[in-house]
Amino acid sequence: MLIDSHCHLDFPDFGDDFDEVLKRAREAGVGAMVTISTEIAKFPAVQAIAERHDNIFCSVGVHPHEAENDPGTTLDQLLGYASHPKVVGIGETGLDFYYEHSPREVQASLFRTHIAAARETGLPVIVHTRDADPETIDILRDEHAKGPFPGVIHCFTAGPELAQVALDAGLYISISGIVTFKKADEIRETVKSVVPMDRLLVETDSPYLAPVPKRGKRNEPAFTRHTADFLADMLGVAPDELEARTTENFKQLFAKAGAQLDAAA
Repeated sequence: MLIDSHCHLDFPDFGDDFDEVLKRAREAGVGAMVTISTEIAKFPAVQAIAERHDNIFCSVGVHPHEAENDPGTTLDQLLGYASHPKVVGIGETGLDFYYEHSPREVQASLFRTHIAAARETGLPVIVHTRDADPETIDILRDEHAKGPFPGVIHCFTAGPELAQVALDAGLYISISGIVTFKKADEIRETVKSVVPMDRLLVETDSPYLAPVPKRGKRNEPAFTRHTADFLADMLGVAPDELEARTTENFKQLFAKAGAQLDAAA
């Protein structure tokens, strides 16, 4: 099966056809997914979705866009939420200097708090980074020097230097539908030349960033199949191999989810 390692199933985009979305995911061979927290205030709704479905897991955290609204999120808060069986990751967190919806220093402070939670819990930190490669590199290096932590650069759109720094720190790289876009040559080249197969994950980031041939439509977990098939062709491997490798990688990184999936198999 494929696993959509990053989607936002609590978003209102899925309010009218949620059950059909899950049905299409199953039909496409997407056997599990992680629905991602963006605000602490909205986390209960994210957790409730995961609780209702055996094959859906969730994370807890504050998106950098929302950092100004949740600047007081503490390590103890994150640790408390992370104890729930269905919470398998910390985030998404990180730096977004493209929109700068929140002050940079607040984003950076919360990013470090999330990394501390990942280090303490062993759950992967889910990193969002846009137009902030140097600053993300500095934080990853500085925090890794304090002690290792698991993590993933989600929806990878950065350059080769950030990819290598993340890999050197033990993080994984998650590929979204952006890799299928016509102008994504640099991303494709970085994935081919820098990222090994045993560190790759796939995701949708739905409802955003639908891959070709669904670009322009609302994204959904079933479309993980399009990204995975494109990635397999790009890397010169069989689709079945890409599927097996990314699923195994997911279980290695999101070990809490992997254990539950294996127990249910």
